[in-house]
Amino acid sequence: MFNLTVTLIQPDLAWQDKKSNLLKFEDFFRKLDRKTDLIVLPEMFNTGFVVEPRALAEDMNGPTLAWMSKQAGDLKTVITGSLVILENGNYYNRLVWMQPDGRYFTYDKRHLFHPGNEHEQFSQGNTKLVVDLLGWKICPLVCYDLRFPVWSKNTWTNGTYEYDILLYMANWPAARGYAYRQLLIARAIENQCYVVAVNRVGIDGKGTNHQGDSAVIDFKGKHMIEIAPDEEGMETLDVSYDKLAAFRDNFTVGMDWDSFGIRI
Repeated sequence: MFNLTVTLIQPDLAWQDKKSNLLKFEDFFRKLDRKTDLIVLPEMFNTGFVVEPRALAEDMNGPTLAWMSKQAGDLKTVITGSLVILENGNYYNRLVWMQPDGRYFTYDKRHLFHPGNEHEQFSQGNTKLVVDLLGWKICPLVCYDLRFPVWSKNTWTNGTYEYDILLYMANWPAARGYAYRQLLIARAIENQCYVVAVNRVGIDGKGTNHQGDSAVIDFKGKHMIEIAPDEEGMETLDVSYDKLAAFRDNFTVGMDWDSFGIRI
């Protein structure tokens, strides 16, 4: 199977300034020096992490999705990130997986951050998303979901894994950066998968600092790449399916995983 080329973008987001943030990402895109299959943006990439959604929410026909569609089409790559969406009177922290042909998939953040009052304004999702990209199965999740291993648990059925990559996009504060880094490693090891994680840097409009720590971690829990903390940056690398498959074949922990379901 082909390698997958993944691009991580670690920005300092302008607080509630969609125009500035989208222009910033366009600047990053212009600096791409190779073809990539997937570009990962942070949580709420067009606004920064907000819990007052009314003035910032868009619907699924809004300008940010139109921007994502154009950029994905121009670059001939998938672009993914989350933003504030209003649908049927409810607000969602919605991850959008935008394909080059303009079609998309969505995932609504399951675990809303109660300490930050996210649950007071947003509705939680209740369905995981696993997408196929060039034969790779990818499970994208959002920020606080990282702390809940049952929700992200991989499955193994008759030699087939539910996914090959866990993908996290975040606005994770620097004050809890140690936990973030350790949990990413744990998710890779326990699920026998790659973990791709993108977080922002800088201080948001509420004074919360973010240090980034965006990274790709392999199925053994080892960092393949990590963008320097507290700095804007972009990195592109290839992940190997053959290496993942060989590791799984030689050390098939999946056959001993517990089988269980989640009650929604």
